[in-house]
Amino acid sequence: MSSAWSIPYWETAFRLFMAVLLGGLIGWERERDSHPAGFRTHILVCLGSALIMLISIYGFSEFMEEENVRADPARLAAQVVSGIGFLGAGTILRQGFTVSGLTTAASLWVVAGIGLAVGAGYMFGAALTTVLALVSLELLNRLERLLVRRHRLKNIVVCVRDEPGKMGEIASRLGEVGASIRKVTIDEGDLEDDWIYISFTVRLSEEISTPQVLEEVRRVPGVKEVRSG
Repeated sequence: MSSAWSIPYWETAFRLFMAVLLGGLIGWERERDSHPAGFRTHILVCLGSALIMLISIYGFSEFMEEENVRADPARLAAQVVSGIGFLGAGTILRQGFTVSGLTTAASLWVVAGIGLAVGAGYMFGAALTTVLALVSLELLNRLERLLVRRHRLKNIVVCVRDEPGKMGEIASRLGEVGASIRKVTIDEGDLEDDWIYISFTVRLSEEISTPQVLEEVRRVPGVKEVRSG
């Protein structure tokens, strides 16, 4: 049998352990910021992808010497590329006007690719992709924070009584004081049924300060607490 269709057990174990390591590195970055898919999810995706790639290449080695057998190592791997979309879609959340989890969905897709590369023995590509993914996630996160500060974007969290029209009333008050709303997130949290948290990401004009905005929002009837996040 050709050695191209079989590898020793230690090589199989090494590739699977590498998949756990590389997938765990990206998963740890996601876990640290409490994203929907974290440490364990990324490890399992990368490990499963590596195993499927190993099966696709080496799992049918006993049939390679049979007549009329045509091997296609990419056949099972192609199903991982399409199938990972369902798992990624599960991490994308929509709450009110906010959509979150897109970056985590993309990281799962990258981790699946890393697992396939590890399973195929393409360690350089897998390791380099892991490094580039980690650098991208960290740098983009810091760049986003820098842009938020530069454009005077502030996050204002309001604890308000859960009544119809309250969000619109607060939004109107913010507009009156010169705060332009960029994003709104509603979180019921662990509060009683009568209260909810509403998080407003706003852009402030040069003429108004954050304490002034907070004070104006506090004057809205039904507001229990206001803070700058």
